[in-house]
Amino acid sequence: MQTSIRRLIKILSFSLVLWSGSATSVNAQQRAEFWPEADAHLTLNSRFRTYFQAKAERDEGNPLQAELGPSLQLYLKPSIKIKQVTVFDLDDAKPRFFVLETGYRYVTAPDTAPTNRMLAVATLNYPMGAGFHLSDRNRADLNWKNGVFTWRYRNKLTIERTFSIRSYHFIPYVAAEPYYVSQYHKWSTTALYAGCLLPVGRHVEFNPYYENENNTGKHPNDPNQIAGLALYLFFSTAKK
Repeated sequence: MQTSIRRLIKILSFSLVLWSGSATSVNAQQRAEFWPEADAHLTLNSRFRTYFQAKAERDEGNPLQAELGPSLQLYLKPSIKIKQVTVFDLDDAKPRFFVLETGYRYVTAPDTAPTNRMLAVATLNYPMGAGFHLSDRNRADLNWKNGVFTWRYRNKLTIERTFSIRSYHFIPYVAAEPYYVSQYHKWSTTALYAGCLLPVGRHVEFNPYYENENNTGKHPNDPNQIAGLALYLFFSTAKK
């Protein structure tokens, strides 16, 4: 049974890598890639939510890889002021002033050893003037690969605002995320994002985005231009 599960994870991981690797390189120093992602969320009650994530990405100039695993989130009560500016977002974590998260990710790529990653995340949400919403995500990645432990800290600031065209509401955003990486002993990565959340019905939200990421840990620098598409699914067992 365990062998079958591991084989299924490898097949899914390599499929993500092959799909996302269909993009072509711009030149020897810069890549243009497509990164797919799917997150399935399940709200358990007014305080807890779990989700499973499957995505493709490239870490610190490493080969394109797949990242899969579950997370558990703990909420505070929703803030009325934040809820007013996030009312059309399907993500019920957005109206919470403070969200804690812990999780596990299995990170794998062809012809390389897998990474076992533990996550510790704390996110603060703030209402801003003129309908803007600010989130400050503080994330620690604890990595074990080939018996070697490394860590990194990521601080992602996101500003978004809901707009409407007739009865449809969409949510454009911009974000910046610097990384401090332990093996390089410095802030070695900076990622800049621009995207738009597109709710569809009550359970589905798409997130097409552009990411400009520059890795300075290795020499030469490794700049990447990424087109991403994330699918978010939201379900609940909590009583209304």
